[in-house]
This record gives sequence, C-alpha cells and structure tokens, in this order.
Amino acid sequence: MFPLDSPWNISFAGCGFLGIYHVGVASCLQEQAPFLVRNARHIYGASAGALTATSLVTEVCLGEVGASIIEVAKEARKRFLGPMHPSFNLVKIVRHMLRRTLPADSHHRASGRLGISLTRVADGENVLVSHFNNKEELVQACVCSAYIPVYCGLIPPTLQGVRYVDGGISDNLPHYELKNTITVSPFSGESDICPRDTSTNIHELRFTNTSIQFTLTNLYRVSRALFPPDPMVMKAMCKQGYKDALHFLKRNSLLNFNGPERVLPLLANREEKEAADEEQDSKSEDEDKPQVEAKAVISFSSSSLDEHIIEYLPPTLHKALIEACMERRSLVQSLGNLLPVRMASAMMLPYTLPLESAMSLTLRLLEWLPDVQEDVGWIREQILKILQCVLRQASRSFSQHVSARLFCQLELYHYRSLPYRSSSTGLFPTWMNGSSSSVQDVFVRLDQYKRQLLSGVLCINMDLRGSFKTGVTLPDARRPFGFFQQDFAERNDCFNVPRDGRPAKSLSRSKSFW
Repeated sequence: MFPLDSPWNISFAGCGFLGIYHVGVASCLQEQAPFLVRNARHIYGASAGALTATSLVTEVCLGEVGASIIEVAKEARKRFLGPMHPSFNLVKIVRHMLRRTLPADSHHRASGRLGISLTRVADGENVLVSHFNNKEELVQACVCSAYIPVYCGLIPPTLQGVRYVDGGISDNLPHYELKNTITVSPFSGESDICPRDTSTNIHELRFTNTSIQFTLTNLYRVSRALFPPDPMVMKAMCKQGYKDALHFLKRNSLLNFNGPERVLPLLANREEKEAADEEQDSKSEDEDKPQVEAKAVISFSSSSLDEHIIEYLPPTLHKALIEACMERRSLVQSLGNLLPVRMASAMMLPYTLPLESAMSLTLRLLEWLPDVQEDVGWIREQILKILQCVLRQASRSFSQHVSARLFCQLELYHYRSLPYRSSSTGLFPTWMNGSSSSVQDVFVRLDQYKRQLLSGVLCINMDLRGSFKTGVTLPDARRPFGFFQQDFAERNDCFNVPRDGRPAKSLSRSKSFW
C-alpha cells in the first residue's frame, strides 16, 4: 500500500508528444483519487511532463490540454518533414497554447507547489524552478523546459536573465529517488505509473533517471516522442495512461478513497470491512473484463477503441479527444490527399522547400527583432568562450610537446658535455698522489689504506686495468696517475709489465670487499 503517513509528491517524466499519456493519468487521479492531487506537497515535471504538472496545479481543464496536444500533433503531421519543417515553430505554438489556457492567477497557484525541471546552459546543471512572479514567467518556464536544442531552434530561451533548455537533458524525472514520489512515465519500466509490456526482456536503459526497458513497444514509443503518431493512436495512449493509473490506485488500495483518515484496512467494524472488501472485489472483476482491449491499447492499435473508451475516460476528456481527432477537411484538403497530388507535391519538394524555408526564415527574423541585441551578445560570448577553450587546449598541448622536446635535447647535450675522463685525485686519497715507480708500490699503499678502514664497512668495486712500460716514470704534476681512466673497460684485462724480457704477471682486482 502507498504510504500516506508522510507527505508525497507527483513527478511526470519528459516524453515529447507522448505527453498525452500524462493527460490520461492526471484525469484518473483527479477523478478517482482527488486527494492525491489536492494534498500533494509538490508536483514536478520535465519537458512535456511540466505542461501536465502545470495544468494539474493551476486546475486547467485536462480535456482542453489533451485536445491542444492532438492539435499540435496534427499541425506537425500536415508537413512533409513533420516537426522538422522550417515553417513549423513548436516554441511559438506551445507559448500561444499556454497563454490561452492558463488562468490569470496561475503563477499564484503554482508558486511553491509546482516544480519545473530546467537545464542551465552555462554549466549543464539541473535547476528546479518553483517560484514565479507573474503568468509570463510561468509560461516562459514551461517553454524553457520543453526546448530541445536544434529540434526547436539554435538560440535557447531565457528565464530571469538565464539561458535554459529542456529539463529532461539533466533530470527527466525530478525527485524520483524519494520514497513517497509517485513517478509517471509513458515508457515501460520501473516507474510507479507506466505501461506494463508483456516482455521477458530484463534489460533497461536509465536516461536521466527515467527507466526504459528494451522492448519493441518502447522502441516505438521512443520513435514517436519527437515525431507524433496518428491522432487515434494518441487517443489510445491517453486511455492507456488512464488505465495504468487505475491499476496503480487499485494496487495501493487508493481507488475511491477520499483521504488518509478513511483508509479501508483500518475500519473498526468487521462487517463494514467485509462489505468494503466485497465491493472492492466486484470492482476488480469489472476492471478485469476488457483484457483483449487492454492488449490493443498497449500496442497502440486504434481498432475497437471507440466502443470502450467512454468506459474509462471522463466524458469531458472523451468529448475533447473525439473532437480533436476529427478531420475537418475542406475541398482543397480533400484534393490534396489524393495520391496523384501527393506524388506531384513530393516531386516538387526540391523547388518548394527552399521557398517555404525562405518565407519562414523571414517571419522568424521579424519575430526575433525585439530580442536580437540580447541574443547576438550571447552568441558572441559563446563563440569567445569556445575559442578561448580551443586556444587553451592547443597551447597546453603545444607547450607540453615543446617542453618534452627541449628537455630531451638538454639531457642529450648534458650527457655529451660531461668530461670523458675523471681525475685520479678524486678517486684516491692525497697520499697516493705522490710519485710511484711501479705498480707494486701502488697496491702496497692500497693495502695500507685498506687496513685503516673498518672491516666490512666499505665495499669497493674496482677493476684496475692498464699497461706500463719498462723503466721508471717520473711523476707528472698535471697527471699524477695517467693509467686511471674512465675507459678502463675498453682496455686490456690485465697490467702487462715487462720484467727481464718476459711479460709480467697480470694483476687485477675486481669486486673486492674490504
């Protein structure tokens, strides 16, 4: 059972033209469980969900909202490229619809209770706007929340001097993580109120907090979020939302329930409780009858919907949807729907599309004139930021590359500039810098120096290699020991000292531990 001992919220996910599903859910909540809407602490919405949340908070006729959504879809479907046609201005249509339907005091009703999800352009962070100074700010917040970049235009709208885009980009289901938040989504997933597709696929996609299962029906829904389906299919989606909301209320024992103070399981009288249970069972039996029709709604089939749609939808909503789905065709429209005329229009598209694009661009430029100075300044700032970022990255990578090359060159030059031979005075103590007549004297003195050191303290790894000529060599003050060079490894492996015409015995000391 849904916990009613603490405040609860309602959150509507962004879904494009599938927002007609939210209209069915909101109609069911208003009719079958009005206390859920009336006593909800906050009602959140993102993108198209923000329009339904605004309608609930401001108590706008949901039948009119549903009819407006279908009218916008029909207007988009008239064009060859649908909503991507240059002459289709979705922002202008949504703003006009909100100004027409919202009451004059809508900002007072919405402040503090309505939460609209927005995405700030400057840093991409999510912002929940819940305070509005006037009706125009409320309308502009809804427009910003439904503004999809490139799809709706290139220059994002402003709200209180800050640029915002579609709230579904950063948070498509506000406060979904709270325990007492009733989440509503037209995509089959883990939301509280959503379609239940008959599929065994357990894989799902989390798109900014919205759970979307990988099913064929969900793929169809995603494809129709930005490109509206047939009006009859949209009417079936609305009924699907009403039906899913009914199942949620039934599952949580909230059907025909007026408030927390009258919870049916808490009745003191056992007879009244049994009577209530019997009544609940009879209602559940009545709701389980149209199973075949429910499957048709899930697959968005428009067949056999008209005879049963009145069973669930309220009369006002049903009448508004029926009128919105009716095609009022004139003689010109009837002729335009003929196959030869449609083929000719498709063949003439390369010539007519540039002309229509030029006309729509001219109209948009005229409408843009009041905001051209502010928008041009913003475009200049964004271009400068992009150029600065690119230059910063380029300079950083260039400096790193140059510093690495320069370091390598300096290391190579330092290596090449080191002296090749080291002085023997730095290798041996000063008492060895005196005159030496033979190699034997050198090793005698080394043995004496060794005895002066503590045993096991000093380890000298030395390989003395060289060749001496016969005779006594006078000491040279500049080069006391010329046979100690750093190229010992390139010389012979022993000292060859001639003695009596025979080569002397090789002397070498390697890896000696003193």
